[in-house]
Amino acid sequence: MRLSTPFWPAFALAVVAALAALRNIAALLPAGTGLAAVLVPDPGITSEMLLHYTVLPRIAVALMAGGALGLSGTILQRILRNPLAEPATLGISSGAYLAMAVATLWFPAVLAQREWVAFTGAGAALAVILALSWRRGLSPVTVTLAGMIVSLYCGAVSAVLTLFNHDFLIGLFLWGAGHLDQQDWGDARFLAPRILVTTGIALLLLRPLTLLVLNDESARSLGLPLAAYRLAALVAAAALTATVTAAIGIIGFVGLAAPTLARACGARQTGPLLLWSGVIGALLLLATDQLVLGLPVTYRLFPTGAITALLGAPLLFLLIRRLKLLALPEPVEAASIFRLDHPLAVIMLLALLVPVAAWLATALGQGPEGWAFAMGDDYAHLLGWRGPRVLAAFAGGAMLALAGAVLQRMSGNPMASPEVLGVSSGAMLGIVALLLSAPAPTRTGQILAGSGGAMAVLLVMLALSRRPGFSGERLLLIGITLGSVSGFVMAVLMAAQDPRLGQVLAWMSGSTYAVRPAEAVASIALTLAALLLVPMLRRWLDLLPLGSTAARAAGVSLTLSRGVLYGLAAILTAAATILVGPLSFAGLMGPHLARLAGFQRAGTHLVASALSGGLILLVADWLGRNLIFPFQVPAGLFATVVGGPFLLVLIARGR
Repeated sequence: MRLSTPFWPAFALAVVAALAALRNIAALLPAGTGLAAVLVPDPGITSEMLLHYTVLPRIAVALMAGGALGLSGTILQRILRNPLAEPATLGISSGAYLAMAVATLWFPAVLAQREWVAFTGAGAALAVILALSWRRGLSPVTVTLAGMIVSLYCGAVSAVLTLFNHDFLIGLFLWGAGHLDQQDWGDARFLAPRILVTTGIALLLLRPLTLLVLNDESARSLGLPLAAYRLAALVAAAALTATVTAAIGIIGFVGLAAPTLARACGARQTGPLLLWSGVIGALLLLATDQLVLGLPVTYRLFPTGAITALLGAPLLFLLIRRLKLLALPEPVEAASIFRLDHPLAVIMLLALLVPVAAWLATALGQGPEGWAFAMGDDYAHLLGWRGPRVLAAFAGGAMLALAGAVLQRMSGNPMASPEVLGVSSGAMLGIVALLLSAPAPTRTGQILAGSGGAMAVLLVMLALSRRPGFSGERLLLIGITLGSVSGFVMAVLMAAQDPRLGQVLAWMSGSTYAVRPAEAVASIALTLAALLLVPMLRRWLDLLPLGSTAARAAGVSLTLSRGVLYGLAAILTAAATILVGPLSFAGLMGPHLARLAGFQRAGTHLVASALSGGLILLVADWLGRNLIFPFQVPAGLFATVVGGPFLLVLIARGR
């Protein structure tokens, strides 16, 4: 066998899975037990019953679920022409989780049919995405953006429900973390026919999936009805994901890692890629689950769905330099690009709007006696309380939006945003570690811990991506992989019901509560310094989206430009995360709002993105502070809940 074949990572995972499974079975059964006892257990022997009704169904479910997610990820990456696409891209899992949360709180009787509740939520999420993107012929960029916004929106609404109903959703945390515990063969019987039928449909789409990787003009010239086949492929991928999510909860990372590993090991054609992605996904999930099952009972709170990344990440890091990336999706048709005639004038208006919005956010608000508009001495008194929050909200949103705009233009990928950068996850892990270990963590300690975590992740990412020349897509893939570790930590905290979870959740939701005046001023200074760098970076960001060949022909050093741009985005992301938490939606929404508003050239686009992101978080912080007074909704969550539908409307209108 050649080294450049997916056989070897699949073989390694198969060995790990087999050894772990045999160990678990041997530990359960007495020596000399025959095969008949496994297939037809004696009801009077507990170990045989446990093997037949818990361990064996768990193996079957892990294989089917992992294979389905691997297939789903491959289909999505090909039809969306995006190496970052995965089952979570379409918001299927988030829609299912939100439906389960709503049913748990207000319609508990329907939870007797849990699978169908989750399936309904997943189907509703897909229906929204298809409705929004149908006008554009289900173009890859439109579907990708609509899916990301739907996913973020459902996640934000679920997070708001969690903040106010934490104790009622404990059971949902366990389901959402992706535990594969089985009590019978029910889930296996639920999964098998549905996955089999959907996989058969996917196999019928082999030729269309091959052609859908091409640009739209080339695919049409070969006689492919793009909208029809995209719809069929999207429904197939969504059905695979929804089926798995409905049965066992949210399983992360497998749908991204399996096709990425298969392509990194040489699988290029559609048929072999689908085959190896399914095999690697199945073995990755099975190996992880069997390793979890072999842990002492005390540690089985580790959810399989989250811990999968800990096994898959080393393989991905090892092979990512060999990864041949897919062609990026076409941004938009040239005829549909809207450009402002006077972008500088609009930027000046936005800049003038900032101090007005900051003044109103400080002066106007609710108090014990209702709404009040502060003036004179009252305003001066409130300024000391509300001023730091206002400055921090604007600076945090501006830095994240500026980082998002840099990442999207550098990589040419509309999915690039601070939450996939990895640095914010490093900062989060540092702060979470401090909150969980220190008896009385100080604000200074949080800043130091967050800075240390962000710097550690930054160094790891630069080391892993240096030799390919800091390729934007490789950087983002590494960032997603590292970010999955933070997802594992949060899943464990959720499942364990750690009493400090509330403090962690409040910070992660994008809270400006604890910002001090000196920190707010420093964040504004850093934002202004980053904006002053825009004129020096705009040539790089105008040329890099055209591709490596065009950029080199224009005299751009890819290693230098990508290194500088990524470093700037990382610093801005880390600073914003440490300041007010991972307010990631502003990093995605700000750049797209600026582009939809007509800012197309790099210089004006970056500045407009920063101003838009800052205003989004500023308004969100004010609304979250006042609408349900005396309760408050963190700015990050409120920005997603309110801003998501607005961005979806713009996408639906074809802007």
